[in-house]
Amino acid sequence: MSYSSASLKRTLGPLSVWGLGVGYVISGMYFGWNLGLPEGGPYGMLVATIFVTVMYVCFVLSYSELAAAIPRAGGAFVYAHRALGPMPGFIAGAAQGIEFVFAPPAIAAAIGAYISIFFPDASPIFIAMAAYILFTGLNIYGVQQSAIFGIIITILAVLELLLFVGLTLPHFEWVQFQKNPLPNGWFGAFAAIPYAIWFYLAIEGVANIAEEVKNPQRDLFIGFNLAMATLVLLALAVFFSGVGIAGWESIVYPAGSTSPSDSPLPLALAKVTGESHVMYHLLVSIGLLGLLASFHGIILVAGRTTMEFGRVGYAPQFIGKVLQKRQTPAFALIVNMGIGFCALLTGKTSEIITLAVFGAITLYIVSLISVFKLRKVEPELERPFKTPLYPFIPMIALSIAIICLLALIYFNFILFLIYGFLLLIGSIWFKFFVSGEAKTALNLNSNV
Repeated sequence: MSYSSASLKRTLGPLSVWGLGVGYVISGMYFGWNLGLPEGGPYGMLVATIFVTVMYVCFVLSYSELAAAIPRAGGAFVYAHRALGPMPGFIAGAAQGIEFVFAPPAIAAAIGAYISIFFPDASPIFIAMAAYILFTGLNIYGVQQSAIFGIIITILAVLELLLFVGLTLPHFEWVQFQKNPLPNGWFGAFAAIPYAIWFYLAIEGVANIAEEVKNPQRDLFIGFNLAMATLVLLALAVFFSGVGIAGWESIVYPAGSTSPSDSPLPLALAKVTGESHVMYHLLVSIGLLGLLASFHGIILVAGRTTMEFGRVGYAPQFIGKVLQKRQTPAFALIVNMGIGFCALLTGKTSEIITLAVFGAITLYIVSLISVFKLRKVEPELERPFKTPLYPFIPMIALSIAIICLLALIYFNFILFLIYGFLLLIGSIWFKFFVSGEAKTALNLNSNV
């Protein structure tokens, strides 16, 4: 493959930004969130979801300021580097990489689980790995083609969720919703936080396509905030309609099983239509599109995140190259796929989700601190969009993010140690093996 230094085509408009933003996240409506129900029950999970929703709305309003002012593919990595210096910037970039590289294998596992409904003899792991290869290839082929594909399947996935809600919500019963409402008391709401975050995880990936947006200052703001509004409405609708059919246990544990399911919506729909109904098979088939939309979108943004590390010299430089003809970060995409394969083979979907959430929360905290710091040290920076009600909106987001991080650590201490170890190894690499020239080069180019 021939390659050149990284230069990405500006081909995306506000509809593409909305489609990719919703696409990154929409798989969280299809699976993962149900794993929080054994921890918090419907009441605890609802509290966690509302708490996290407030954080995300405030975070997106704050993050939009950074994305519009500094439209670079590195996203949080670039913002933190500019505001706080090289090491905090590296930590933000590493956390962002952990989020975007570990989210796809969790989604791939769910893709395997959904397809195995129709082909029970097929290996879910084999299906997931095949999906990895297919969508990595699509993203190598071209961003415009993959973005068009992403928009189409995202729109279909949104319509499928609306159809699911339309079929199930008329059967909602409070008596079913309130079954075993707090299996671990109100304290269980804190344990449910990572799964509430999964509803919205990766929405910030919109910032990482900034260099491929035609008018980033305008289109990022419009697409970003419309995507967030869409996701809030979908999350609440799916939560109530899914749980209120036959209680939360019916969408966590398949009949005769004590293992949590990666396909809660088919479990809920089966209670209404039965498994032999044509609508059940139709919706399960279309439901795959929601998983594929997120899988495709996060693979795309993860490639840009990893590419930026290579481009500035924080990782082997070949990772920062793009194909000369396609102008896509093929090498970064392939490296990410290899890591995803390793995570997928562990079979630990819940743990992979939590690890990705650790990366996300770290990214949010560092990015919000960067908003405050840049307002102080660079008041003259051109900000096409300014966070409304500053400083209250970013302060609310930062406060909730810190509480979420503390809850994550308390309930997932072993995973926190693993996450911390990954950051430690990365920090040692950065301090002793990354050249001083590379550490300052980003500052020289920070106005791009």
